[in-house]
This record gives sequence, C-alpha cells and structure tokens, in this order.
Amino acid sequence: MLTRVRHLPVLVMAYALICAAASPAAAQTSLAELQKLLHEKGAFEETDFAALQRGETIVKAAPVEDKSEIAVSGLVTLRANADQFLRAYRASLTRKGNAAVLEIGAFGAVPALADLDSLTLEAKDIEDLKECVVGDCEIKLSAAMIERFAREVNWQAPDYAQQATRLFKTMLLEYVKDYRSRGDAALIEYHDKQNEVRLADEYQALMHASGYLGEVFAGLPRAASEMQPLEELLVWSKIKFGLKPVIAINHVTIYKRDCELGPQILSVSKQIYANHYFTSSLALTGFVTVAGPTSYLIYENRSRADGLEGPFGKLKSGLVRNRALEGLKGILDHSKVTFEAPRLSRESPIASATVSDGWSRRLFGGIRPLLWFLIISALIALLALRNYEGRTSRSGVKKLEPEQR
Repeated sequence: MLTRVRHLPVLVMAYALICAAASPAAAQTSLAELQKLLHEKGAFEETDFAALQRGETIVKAAPVEDKSEIAVSGLVTLRANADQFLRAYRASLTRKGNAAVLEIGAFGAVPALADLDSLTLEAKDIEDLKECVVGDCEIKLSAAMIERFAREVNWQAPDYAQQATRLFKTMLLEYVKDYRSRGDAALIEYHDKQNEVRLADEYQALMHASGYLGEVFAGLPRAASEMQPLEELLVWSKIKFGLKPVIAINHVTIYKRDCELGPQILSVSKQIYANHYFTSSLALTGFVTVAGPTSYLIYENRSRADGLEGPFGKLKSGLVRNRALEGLKGILDHSKVTFEAPRLSRESPIASATVSDGWSRRLFGGIRPLLWFLIISALIALLALRNYEGRTSRSGVKKLEPEQR
C-alpha cells in the first residue's frame, strides 16, 4: 500500500536469485550468487561466509556519505522455518519484551485516537513544549505542529498538561491518517532546529546512499518487482533511556514469496516519526531459505541522528557505530538461540535452558532488530558525549576565569 518495491535494496534481488532455483544444483548456484551479491554490495567477505558455516554471527559497518548517518548490517544462519520466523517477528512488533519498553502499540486498519490510549508524554517534554518556537524546540515537530501548541493549548490553565498531551496525540493521529492516504508525500518536515529537515529527502538520501542500500534499484528482476505485501503495520513505541524517553512511529511492511526452496520473507521498517534524536531510520530484515533446514537472517539499518556532527562528531560516530554493532550482534545471536532452543532442548534440556535464560536477561526477547537497537546504542553514545562536552566546557570556563579577573 505505502511502500514501493522499486525502492527496496539488495535483499529483494537476493530473494529473486534464491527463488530462481528449481533443483538442488540450481539451489547451490543461487546460494553462490547470493553470497556474491552480499560480497559486492554488502562488503561481506569469503571469510565471513566461512564463519557463518561454523555458526558464527557476522556484523559489519557499512560506508556512509553523511556525517549524521550510521549504517550497519548483519548475517546469521538459523535452523528454523519461515512460519516460525514470521510468528516471532510479528509478535515482537507490539510486545513489551523488556522494562525499557515503557509503552507500545499499533494503529488499526482505520487509525483512531483510542490506538494511542496508553501513550503518555513525559512531564519534561510537556514543559519544553511551553517554550517551543519554530526553529528552537526540544521536541521534534513540524512548524505547523509547533504553532498549534502555542495557539491551541492554554498554558496558564491548571490542566495544560492534559491539553498538551491530547493535542500531541491528535496531531500524531492526523499525521498517520495523512500518511496512510498519501504515502511519502505526507512525511513530516521537522522544524525544531533552524535548518528544516524534510523526511522525504532524508529517505531519498538513505535509499540512494553508496553501498548496501543503493546501486541495485535499476536492476531489480521482474519477479522481485512483482512482490506484493503480505502485511503492513503502523506501530508506535516509547522507550526509556537516559533523560529523554523516545516516542517513535514505524511503518513496517512484510513481504513473503513462496519459492522452490521454501518461503522467503522480507520486512521493511521505515521510521516516520521520532520525538527525539533521530531524523530518519530505515531497517530491513530478511529471512532467506537457502538449503535444507538452514536459512539466513539478514539485517541492515541506515539511520541519521542529531548530534553526530560538530567538534566531537567523529568520536560520537565511532561510539554510536561500535555500540550499534555490539547491539546488533547480541540481538542476532539471541535470535539464533531463540529459534534453535527447541531443537537444543530435545538434545539437552539443561543446556538449552541455561543459554536461553542468559540471553533473555540481557536482551529484549523475541526479535526486534529493526525498531530500537540503534536508538538505544546511539543514546548511550550521545549522552556520554554530552556529559563529556559539558565537563570540557566547564573546565574551559574555570581556566578562563582567573585570566578574566
């Protein structure tokens, strides 16, 4: 409905290669072609594929052209079928799997205000909205949204917090309805900073970035271009981290194709709103049946965030990238354990329980590689760097004071 297959990257081509297999010999050829494509477009090496065969998880940082952008991708083999993957994936989209997930939900086929009943605004965010003006606001909003808060909320009234929350939800609902109706033409234009950020432009840049997300659009095979969505969801989440919990809305589109080797699944997650930190985020999760009971779980994320430029930009980007890679590896490892636990339990119930419990304590549970691992990783780095910059600034002031006196 809203996502256009012509914009999908290398994973769509990968599915076309696998689906072209009509015999065991052709399957081996398709696997070789898939690995060649991942090598050429995703920077995965021969040593990575050898490590995959040993059961290891592979994560990579992808090249970027914009200083505000972070790109990571990963591969892991799974001994699971497509139906198992799809059930777990769907459940992960709207399930509170960890205490860090404060609130979560999805919009219905006909979006309604009731879909946001459990969403709350932080008291600090409400106070920040009092001072919001176009070009200077602590909350990511469009110019029209900022002006509506100034015009429609009586900030002197005792119930101004309730008024602000109700208006925020109303505007999110109007935005979602408009997006469902007009697609990318309705994407928000953030004007919380002096320089306006058009989300539609952000996604054009992400999709045409050099490397893994670009370069293959013109060559999509006919079979891939005919993929139809199996399911589409608009999901929202509020995640607790640091001083600013993040509210975001993601448009998730799931594709499924039945091929000779088995079903192939591709999920595209596009962030259409975030109230803090992130200007844009595009994530792809693929489940590719390659041979027998073995499948590939392939993941890629390209995101742009505030605060990755300036005097400490290189250091910030490095921290965010490293955290993101660590987080992605952990989630892919956990996904492997989650899917293979039933098989392990048949072989060794004690060993399986020990491994599964250990990961469940550390990670979100289920598979949520598309929505939040990068946000949390970035927040770790951004908050750490903010503290560092603050200490540096205070230190500089103290050094200047004796000279000024």
